[in-house]
Amino acid sequence: MAMLAPTRMSRPDLTFVADWWRTIDRPIVILAGLLMTLGLVFSFASSGAATGRLGFSNEYFFVLRQAMFVVVGACVVVALSFLSPTGARRAAAIFYLMALVLMAYIFMFGHEAKGAQRWLRIGGFSFQPSELLKPALIVLAAWLFSKRMESPSFPAARIGMAMYLIPVAMLIAQPDIGQTGLLTIAFLTVFMISGMSWVWIAAFGGAAIVGGSILFFAFEHVQKRITGFLNPEAGETYQTDRALDAIAAGDFLGRGPGEGEIKHFLPDAHTDFIYSVAAEEFGLLASVGLVVLFCALVVRGLMIANRQSDNFTQLAATGLFALIGYQAAINLAVNLNLMPAKGMTLPFISYGGSSILGSAVTIGLALALTRKRPGQDLRNGKAQGWVGW
Repeated sequence: MAMLAPTRMSRPDLTFVADWWRTIDRPIVILAGLLMTLGLVFSFASSGAATGRLGFSNEYFFVLRQAMFVVVGACVVVALSFLSPTGARRAAAIFYLMALVLMAYIFMFGHEAKGAQRWLRIGGFSFQPSELLKPALIVLAAWLFSKRMESPSFPAARIGMAMYLIPVAMLIAQPDIGQTGLLTIAFLTVFMISGMSWVWIAAFGGAAIVGGSILFFAFEHVQKRITGFLNPEAGETYQTDRALDAIAAGDFLGRGPGEGEIKHFLPDAHTDFIYSVAAEEFGLLASVGLVVLFCALVVRGLMIANRQSDNFTQLAATGLFALIGYQAAINLAVNLNLMPAKGMTLPFISYGGSSILGSAVTIGLALALTRKRPGQDLRNGKAQGWVGW
């Protein structure tokens, strides 16, 4: 029986991959890859404590799942990064509609946890559709506002506001106040930098203040978290207290991998408070390094977005990288007790398929929008040909 020859990539295949690697923003890819890798490391550190607290027999349950999520997330990033700006916009439209349908489905058949109905149970996994909604809305809003910049009579503000208010109403009904706030500030960022009039911005800001006040009085858990933050003696601050204890215990170099103790008493150590676990076991050096990586990712992304000559790609990329930055900042602020406690994952780091998928879609769309293309005219770049990075 003749032996089969080893499979080799053809020259066109190699050229296609080489062109992708040459035109993609490699620092963004590398930084996202580093964050995903660190997420696996920190998940390994927190998995044993989480499984013991939740009663799982396999102490590597969460890290093994996280490894699977990271592989899927990496594939999503690469696949989306091949899209053209038009393809990215169409993908965002599909994600937006899909998320709305799934969020409506949740009201009837969703999985309830911790007093909120935000998840779909699919086999042994839970999926949170709002993670897909955030980057999709940002891209679509950017496209609408870019159309207004070309044609001032285009009703971008009215259409965009409707596209924003529909999912926000669904999020509040779940309720998910944290995602509502994150979606609002990300949407407002695109809204403002698109050159909307101050009348619209003032109206949006006033509505946000009124809406926030209503939410404070409508939801008891919101009141408790805010009053507990402003007056710790009168509120429930167990999680943030343990998180601060873990960060302080880590000192400069940490207790060492697997040697953390406070993580065994910290609820959500593998998700919302994984930063505190990292600080306890790897110390101030590692926790500050993690912040630096996020800053580098966001700053690099905003720089690349600012160089885009097309209004749509500039607005969309800015909004997507800002979304990553806002979510990371909120998570870190909660861990450091700089704002009221809120269940917000750390992008690429926290355990969870929905979180990884949402972050992957955000970065994948951003890479697709900022890829260098033949004849592209970047600001401060070359007029023709492939623009260097």
